[in-house]
Formats: sequence, C-alpha cells, structure tokens
Amino acid sequence: MVRINKYLSQCGVTSRRGADSLITKGKITLNDVTVVDKGVMVDETRDIVKVDGLEVKPVEEKVYVLLNKPVKVMTTLNDPFKRKTILHYLKKLPHRVYPVGRLDFDSEGVLLLTNDGDLAYRLAHPKYQVKKIYEALVEGHFKPDDARQIKAGVELDGGVVGRAEVIVLGFFKKMTRIRLVLTEGRKHEVKQLCKKVNHPVVSLRRVEFAGLPLKDLKLGQWRFLTEKEIHRLKDMVGLKQN
Repeated sequence: MVRINKYLSQCGVTSRRGADSLITKGKITLNDVTVVDKGVMVDETRDIVKVDGLEVKPVEEKVYVLLNKPVKVMTTLNDPFKRKTILHYLKKLPHRVYPVGRLDFDSEGVLLLTNDGDLAYRLAHPKYQVKKIYEALVEGHFKPDDARQIKAGVELDGGVVGRAEVIVLGFFKKMTRIRLVLTEGRKHEVKQLCKKVNHPVVSLRRVEFAGLPLKDLKLGQWRFLTEKEIHRLKDMVGLKQN
C-alpha cells in the first residue's frame, strides 16, 4: 500500500505536491470514486487510479518529448467534447507522457511532455522562473510605451501581476508582430498582457520553452530530448542528477 500522492508521482503524472493540487481540483479517482482525502492509500496490485478519466500506472522508464503543437488541439490526453488532443500526435510513442504546463487550444508551438513528475512540476512552477518565448501577431500599432508598460507589470485576472520583455519584430497592415519573454507563465498570460495595452492577440506561437527551441520540428512532429538537454533542465530547477 502507498499514499495516493506518492503513487501519482511514481506514475509520472506530477510531483507529490502537485498530486495534492490535482486531488483538490477533483481530477483523481480511485476505483471510479473521486478522491477527496489526500492521505488515501492505494493498493498497487488491484486498485485503479485515473487522472481526468485516464488510468495511470507506475512508469518503468522516464521519457522526455518535445512536440510542435498545432492550433485547434487540446493540451490534454482526453477531452470530453471529443476535440483533437495532443495524444493524436503521440500514437507511435510507446509511453504515456504528460504536458508540462499548457498551450491554449488556438495557440501553437513548443510543448514539453514527460512522465518525470518531479521535473514537470518544477518546470511549470512560477518559483523557478523558467523562460518561455512567444511570438504574437496583435491588433494595432504596438508602441514603445506599450512594451514599457508590460515590462513594468500589468494586473491580470485574479489581481496577480504579469510582466514580460517585449520586442517589436515588424508591422503588417494594421497589426504588429512581437516577441515576448516570460518567466512565470500564468494562465492566458500573453493574451491578457496584450489585451490590457489594447492590442488583442490575433495569433500566438511559443517558439521556445526552458531553452528548448522549435528548430526543424514541423507542426505535429515530436522528438525525444537528448541526454544533454535533460541534464540541463534538471540543473535549471535544482533536481539532483542520477
């Protein structure tokens, strides 16, 4: 028998602390009953644990994958409305992996997936200031004052403050292409930042995550991370190397 948060960590879903958060959100079931007690025990030999309706089991090998996510694809492994999910592009991958953070349904670009729960939790946590770089096409003529305002900090939904470094890449008719560098990655942050300075996002692409660029990955393609890339990610968030 093992505590459910440890079991979920062994399954590569998230860290133990992240598992507690998933339980609070009602995303975990044990034998098809929603888990509310974070201290509940799991019998690995007969109990069935599911996350968002998908059964999970302890991983035998840790896997790290980089995907170029297309638009109109859900950053989940299961969607109750039957929309296309990232799992569609990972059919040939013999392991189940989970997205680190997320990209909106209408956004594309770099998405890291892994069954290393501890690494995934840290990379997604604002505490570790992991750099994310986006390119956005926004409405209107983006001005230096707009960039300064976003760099200084803009209040987002829920009263939190978001900020980013912004570089103007060029102008196109009545729109502007910009690059934004973020280190916290709150929900819908790029869209909120741009909307607050009156430049709604028309299209959005993440071109780099934690130092991992798209390079030659075409939309819908994925690749395994190299050992060097994996070690660098772990060093970045202070995880001990094996």
